[in-house]
Amino acid sequence: MSVEVKVPAVGESISSGVVSVWHKKSGEKVSAGDPLFTLETDKVSTEINADADGVLQTLVAEGAEVKIGDVVATIEEGDGAQPEKKVEKKTDVQNPVPSKEAVLSPAARRIVTEEKLDPQEIRGTGKDGRVMKSDAIAASQNRAAPREEPPVEKATDDHVEEKPVAQSESGRFTRKKMSPLRRKIAAQLVMAQHTAAILTTFNECDMTAVQELRAKSQDAFTKKNGLKLGFMSFFIKAAVEGLKAVPSINSRIEGEDFIQNHYFDIGVAVGTERGLVVPVVRDADKKSFAELERDIAEFATKAREGKMKIEDLQGGVFTISNGGVYGSLVSTPILNPPQSGILGMHTIQKRPVAVGNEVAIRPMMYLALSYDHRAVDGKEAVTFLITVKQCIEDPKKLALDF
Repeated sequence: MSVEVKVPAVGESISSGVVSVWHKKSGEKVSAGDPLFTLETDKVSTEINADADGVLQTLVAEGAEVKIGDVVATIEEGDGAQPEKKVEKKTDVQNPVPSKEAVLSPAARRIVTEEKLDPQEIRGTGKDGRVMKSDAIAASQNRAAPREEPPVEKATDDHVEEKPVAQSESGRFTRKKMSPLRRKIAAQLVMAQHTAAILTTFNECDMTAVQELRAKSQDAFTKKNGLKLGFMSFFIKAAVEGLKAVPSINSRIEGEDFIQNHYFDIGVAVGTERGLVVPVVRDADKKSFAELERDIAEFATKAREGKMKIEDLQGGVFTISNGGVYGSLVSTPILNPPQSGILGMHTIQKRPVAVGNEVAIRPMMYLALSYDHRAVDGKEAVTFLITVKQCIEDPKKLALDF
């Protein structure tokens, strides 16, 4: 019995995705619950697991774009059922009966259509040369080998050799399709620029107090909570204080309506190999430093392993982006629609600054607040940033619960 592996629905607004990687190879035995492939969409990457035990037969290649509900593989239930069929038909392989019009089994016809194979080039092992599913799968998997033959005959033309690959023919550049996530990011960024009146204001903060407090509390915090105390939890707490002081930033505009949020779900931008994702820390105003650090660590692990869920990314009212981890000194972050503000953190750099009437070397960080000027006035933006600065330079203003 054959079980179809279909692309499941992973979100209300998601209609397609890309099979980014197969975790199991065609012909390999799988068990129910085993991860079969990773589906990359414009929002998240999700591992799709097997629903039954058996032998996997893949129907689409890695990198193929598929729609929700498409059949991408089958699982032949039972132990060794597939190999036995092949053994029984070996007597016909020696004398295959080629036909001008290849006869295809229903399963083979589907594979031929999806993989765009030429049925006349497939040698059937079934009765009277009938092309079986295993023949079509083998032809699909071996399709790369014949493609390497034409360049041998045309060795004088260097450009022909790379024709099967969607890359530069001269080696000077590589052309490939953008992933759904990268396309979504691009569309969101352009949409943000076109729909909001984005303005950025800057300030800087002295990180001395936070660094000293963190160093002093690190051992006890780690021993008590099983994870390290980072800087991001301080900035989330400070951002919440800033949003309370300037409620207009905790808002969004929908058409002609101004919507004021009364909760504090803070998005934290996380960079991955596939692109930037912004998971949301729920009710940040009610969480302790340990709870914030735990949420951040879990999101980082999920993003790295491609296990982020749609609900992890929805509903944020404000975003914090830390370009400092990559060495950025200063930047102008772009809004995450429909939010009205985003705080950019940057690298900590020792600089000479005036402390009273003296010059001292202090660890300084530039802060940037980009905001939607339609909803937020300049005075309000500056007030928010000064509030964040004051909370970081004097952490006692925050509810310290180490």
